[in-house]
Amino acid sequence: MRENKILSSLCYFSIFFAPFLFPVIVYFLGQGEVKYHAKKSLWTHVIPYLIFGIGILGSGLLGMNDISHAGPFLLATYAVTFLVAIYFFIWNIVKGIKVFSE
Repeated sequence: MRENKILSSLCYFSIFFAPFLFPVIVYFLGQGEVKYHAKKSLWTHVIPYLIFGIGILGSGLLGMNDISHAGPFLLATYAVTFLVAIYFFIWNIVKGIKVFSE
């Protein structure tokens, strides 16, 4: 039972050492609650990159292929991505501590 808490907690703390690899490995090898936490932590690691990709694609699709035309949109994309990344970074730390202490 204690190993399950450690693995679940490490999935969230993997933001420091292997943000994608560790939760994927635990997801495929784990069971039950460990698998749930691995999937949840993987999504919280991926979401900032998805937001950044959507923002960059959005600027390309809107015809902003020159940096001088895309300034405000790219700046907003960077700002939103940064805020979401900081939020999920802190959230992963808090969730890792919470899962470990349950």
